[in-house]
Formats: sequence, C-alpha cells, structure tokens
Amino acid sequence: MALQCGIVGLPNVGKSTLFNCLSNAKAQSANFPFCTIEPNVGVITVPDERLVKLEELVKPQRVVPTTVEIVDIAGLVKGASKGEGLGNKFLANIRETDAIIHVLRCFDDDNVTHVDGSIDPVRDKEIIDLELQFKDLETVEARLQKTEKAAKASKDQDAKKLVEVLYRYKEAFENGKSARTVELTEHEQKVTKDLYLLTNKPVMYVCNVDESSVVDGNQHVEAVREAVKDENAEILIIAAKTESEIAELETFEERQEFLEDMGLKESGVSKLIRSAYKLLNLQTYFTAGVKEVRAWTFHKGFCAPQAAGVIHTDFEKGFIRAEVIKYDTFVELGSELACKEAGKMSVEGKEYVVQDGDIMHFRFNV
Repeated sequence: MALQCGIVGLPNVGKSTLFNCLSNAKAQSANFPFCTIEPNVGVITVPDERLVKLEELVKPQRVVPTTVEIVDIAGLVKGASKGEGLGNKFLANIRETDAIIHVLRCFDDDNVTHVDGSIDPVRDKEIIDLELQFKDLETVEARLQKTEKAAKASKDQDAKKLVEVLYRYKEAFENGKSARTVELTEHEQKVTKDLYLLTNKPVMYVCNVDESSVVDGNQHVEAVREAVKDENAEILIIAAKTESEIAELETFEERQEFLEDMGLKESGVSKLIRSAYKLLNLQTYFTAGVKEVRAWTFHKGFCAPQAAGVIHTDFEKGFIRAEVIKYDTFVELGSELACKEAGKMSVEGKEYVVQDGDIMHFRFNV
C-alpha cells in the first residue's frame, strides 16, 4: 500500500538514531543539526505473534510478514515555514507522508547539544506545530481567495460549505491550534479532502528518554502528557540510545535477556512499529497454506472485494465470495480442515467488512 509515517522533530532529538533501530536503511546519525538532509525511507517488518503461531500450525514453506514504511525527515527549526534552515524541503517531505511520528527529546545530556540550548519538549513541540500551522494557514488563505468569489457567484452548496470550513480552519490556526482539532461532519470532510493540510495528519508523540526513565518516564514526559491531553494522540516512551544497543545484539535470546534486565517485555521499537501501523489506520488479514503463510495489509473498514484487491486487482474485479475463519478459532481447532468440519468457516459476500486477524481464502472469476 506504500503508506508512510514520517519521523519529525527538531535537530538532535534522536530521530535518526531511532530510524537506525527501525530499519536496515541506515540514516547518518551525528551530534550536529541537519545531518539528515534527504529523507531516508525504511521498509519495516511489523512484528505479529499471530504469524508465529500460524507457522507452527500450518508448517508452510515460507512466511511473509506485512510491512510499513518509515521516513526519516530532516530536522526542522524555527522559521521553517518562511524557508529558514531546510524548511521548504522539510515541509514538502512531510506533506508526502500519511502520518507523523513526532520525536521529542526528554533526556538531559550535556554531551548532546540542543538547537535551542535547553531541554523543553513542550516548547520543541510547539515550535514544530507553529511552523506546520503557518504553512497550513497559507494554504487555507490561498484557497479562500479562489473559493469565496466562486461561492458567492454560484449556487454550489459544496463551495459554500468549503468556505465555511476554511474560515473555521483559519480561526484555529490563528489561535495556535492544528487542523485535527477542528471537528468536521462527513460531508465537510468530503469537500475539504483535497486540502492536504499538514496539521490534519494523525500524529503520535515519541518521548526519547534516558535508560533510567524508560519504564516510568520522567518530568519531561509528564509535561508532554499534559500538553497533548486534548489531542487524542498516543504517547510512547522510548530510549533511542538503549534501543540502538539492543539492535546491535546478535541473537533474539540476547535481546530478550537485555529487555528482561530492564524490566521490559518487548522493545520500544516493536511497540513503535505496531503503533505506526495503527496510526495509518491499517489492519492485517492472513492467508494460510502449505506453500505460504502471509500477512496482508488493508485499510480498516475495507469490504471483502477491496481486501482481495490487495493481493491482485483481478481478485477484486472478479470477486465471487470469501471464505473466512477467525484467527482464534483457527488456533483453537488447529487447522483449516478442522474448522470446516466444525462449521466454523463462514462464506461471505461483497458487503462483508474484513476484521483484523481474519484468515481468508478468496474465490474469483475473471
């Protein structure tokens, strides 16, 4: 599906270190601003214990997990919306992503410089928010100039509705709020969908802490929690430096032992990947046979033909029906045959809304 999460933040907050942990596509990591200029793209495997269980039961020739794309974008500075630093490039790169992973520095370390000279993650967040809001305000004002005259001169109700929403957006930006805080009806979302506002993208905040704060957080993390409490956004606590040490360990057993010593069940990177997948509004269904057990990515809310089209467009065009087994049922009974014999395989038509974890087999004719 090629949907992307962009990692953003001020220089030297740990974006590239975190990206290095996520991907084999290594971004340069250095103790100075703008070490990442061109956006680095990593295709990241999404950890899913269900695949492990299906492999045990089916014993296929191969297993194919699903993936998500993560983009490491150049650090932004104050004035980016006016072209300061790498501002225009940053804003263009973030516009191309589908969701934002906003990394905030929540650790003190005199050996790692901060572009503004002190540690204040709430201030850092507001700097980036303001730059994105300024750019969105430009977009909205330009659209208003085009649309307002047309709305007055015609009886186009959609144009009139668009003008109304544009003014609500304008008011939000002028009050230091992002587009995602403006509540819209389904019709309003439809008439504004081609605005592609930067602050309308779903966002997740990653608090980059030191190793001692990775379990319970610290005062910086609490300040972030308070600042974003009205945004309906997820917060993850990760020690990027520690994650980089974990990533260098050779075996799974060594990594698990390291995590257990820290009092953790899984790495922060695994949590981040799954959260990024969820942030993009993605879910997974499975196909399971002796040749291959595979995870397939689909948009939450897809009906069966659309989900079939993820495999091949012919599957969607010639869709006849879908045979569906729930994951928990498959695990309980142990095989597709056992599920069929127990009457636990359902036959679904074009209106069936695919659920996360469904094990599916599509019948089609082209």
